[in-house]
Amino acid sequence: MTDALKRLSDEGVAIWLDDLSRKRITSGNLAELIDQSHVVGVTTNPSIFQKAISSGDGYEQQLADLAARKVTVEEAIRMITTADVRDAADILRPVFDRTDGQDGRVSIEVDPRLAHNTAATVAEAKQLAWLVDRPNTLIKIPATKAGLPAITEVIGRGISVNVTLIFSLERYREVMDAYLAGLEKAKASGLDLSEIHSVASFFVSRVDSEIDKRLDAVGTDEAKALKGKAALANARLAYEAYEEVFSSDRWNALEKHGANKQRPLWASTGVKDPAYKDTLYVVDLVAPNTVNTMPEATLEATADHGEVTGDTVRGTYEQARAELDAVAKLGVSYDDVVQLLEDEGVEKFEASWNDLLKSTEAELERLAPTEA
Repeated sequence: MTDALKRLSDEGVAIWLDDLSRKRITSGNLAELIDQSHVVGVTTNPSIFQKAISSGDGYEQQLADLAARKVTVEEAIRMITTADVRDAADILRPVFDRTDGQDGRVSIEVDPRLAHNTAATVAEAKQLAWLVDRPNTLIKIPATKAGLPAITEVIGRGISVNVTLIFSLERYREVMDAYLAGLEKAKASGLDLSEIHSVASFFVSRVDSEIDKRLDAVGTDEAKALKGKAALANARLAYEAYEEVFSSDRWNALEKHGANKQRPLWASTGVKDPAYKDTLYVVDLVAPNTVNTMPEATLEATADHGEVTGDTVRGTYEQARAELDAVAKLGVSYDDVVQLLEDEGVEKFEASWNDLLKSTEAELERLAPTEA
């Protein structure tokens, strides 16, 4: 069942699981996926934690202890989520050691309510790195305008970062610039650049969902023929930008001091439209030195019937540009789409976080010891 996953790994694509729960950790499922399905990393986000903790599976005792201590709901959530990330990081530690720190990583996101506050994002990133206290952690920072200087500051302090919610090519270039500026800052502070890692999470399926909706509204045969093409085109042009930036003189100067490239990570790879093959955003985005973070259903689909035929990114840039140009000529604004998706992405994570606050608060109240 894992031949396709092995081929994917052999092509230079690191397979990360886009999910985490205490049950997955304690049941041995995560260890099994690492052992049998070539999984070499884990990503989390507020929605994943909201789903995991709200299920209640495996969290009752810790919640009861936290209730007895009368901690705030925010502290309770951070204690619970960092415990899961710490345990997952320990399970992945052999992968981290084997790959010299490139993989074996677990990501945890800053409070999404801080997405537009640079100073608070930096403070939260430092706190999370301290709380988890594992070298194979990545702190997730959203690629908002306020997030960019936070990325530079956090990288400059030697904390490894997963930059999330990237939708546009322009913003992706700003993210890479923020990473390089952070490395330059770290170098000036005398830090060991070889120990700093980063990935840039470029979102895929949501781009098709929004652009396809607008193409449907146009309604012509030409518009319908372009459905399902924009997300791949956008991601492939992101890889072209990656190749350009990480072969520049600025990069070469840092690489001489041991710096690591910031790998593109394909995020939101579960197919939203049932008309598309369920492995679309995996097998059509194969390129060296990338990460593909998959929900379990996509991982299983790829293992079962994914057709990995080698590099499906390099050599496609001209076609990708033509496809995005064709979409624009039909009146679908790229800039409007990617800004909407960034705004919605932050809002969705905020909503999940607020739901998590409410459900955790209810559990703390339910489990609070009665006063004698």
